[in-house]
Amino acid sequence: MSIPEIPLGGAVDPQLLEILVCPITKGPLRYDRARGELVSEQAKLAFPIRDGIPIMLPDEARPLDE
Repeated sequence: MSIPEIPLGGAVDPQLLEILVCPITKGPLRYDRARGELVSEQAKLAFPIRDGIPIMLPDEARPLDE
């Protein structure tokens, strides 16, 4: 019996992903399923997803590696 793989941040509602934008640049976000994050290429930040809820606070974001 195999255990189903659960994304790090939990499942995120696809409709929610369509309407979310970066809180800093108001630009688009890319969903990184492997890391459980929403990535803003313009702001060079990755916002965590915890228990299926995107945490869109700049203080909680991780800087992207250059």
